[in-house]
Amino acid sequence: MSMFQIFNISGSAVSANSQRLNVVASNLANVDTVAGPDGSVYKARQVVFQTHLVGARDGQTPPDAAAAGVKVTTITEDNTPGRRVHDPKHPKADAQGYVTYSNVNSVEEMVNMIAASRSYQNNVEVMNTAKVLLQKTLQLGQ
Repeated sequence: MSMFQIFNISGSAVSANSQRLNVVASNLANVDTVAGPDGSVYKARQVVFQTHLVGARDGQTPPDAAAAGVKVTTITEDNTPGRRVHDPKHPKADAQGYVTYSNVNSVEEMVNMIAASRSYQNNVEVMNTAKVLLQKTLQLGQ
């Protein structure tokens, strides 16, 4: 594996985890919302990752097939029902006096945020280590 493949692999993970952090931030911002932008209740979103070959050009596989990165394939919505709270005075209450809030679980989202943040940090550290190793390799010739 080329040393430059390390940057491609870690870079793909950094990019994917950046998208994951954005989705988590959106979910956390909508924990207590009643209606989403289209007028319906906000549904929690989750990022789906998939491995992909890095360094491939124009549909060709790279020389080292073990060089696989990660990419975001889709962002799915969680279809579990939102929590219902009895509040007949709320303007969004239904006929029975219940208000339906988003189905975002703040504890689960905090765990997702910590996992994505640590993965992001680890991959940045991998790239920094690879950079230092490349610099030291270049210094050997001096």
